[in-house]
Amino acid sequence: MRKKSSTPNRSFKVADQIQRDLTELIARELKDPRVGMVTIQGVEVTPDYAHAKVFFSLLQGDTKACAEGLNQAAGFLRAGLFKRLHIHTVPTLHFLFDRTTEHAADMNALIARAVSSRAKED
Repeated sequence: MRKKSSTPNRSFKVADQIQRDLTELIARELKDPRVGMVTIQGVEVTPDYAHAKVFFSLLQGDTKACAEGLNQAAGFLRAGLFKRLHIHTVPTLHFLFDRTTEHAADMNALIARAVSSRAKED
């Protein structure tokens, strides 16, 4: 019987650690005024650890300017990760705005509208 590869599990662990470390680095060490109250929603790492997509949401402010600020600070944040992570290759960071919360709010509004229209019919 062939043994299962632990690579996917390790990839998830590395992504989780990157998420925790980035949250701390952005909050404590990043001084860019374009980057406001950012929440790191998730990290996807390629199998070779060369690249990482970092999904973030923003409490308030301009999402485009925040994304530009984060992508410009990607080298600085990567250097900070290099000091914290104990892996051979620290991935290049690519920040993407996560619209999941917006889509969830839209779906909740649609559901509420459907429920209220059904209540009016009854």
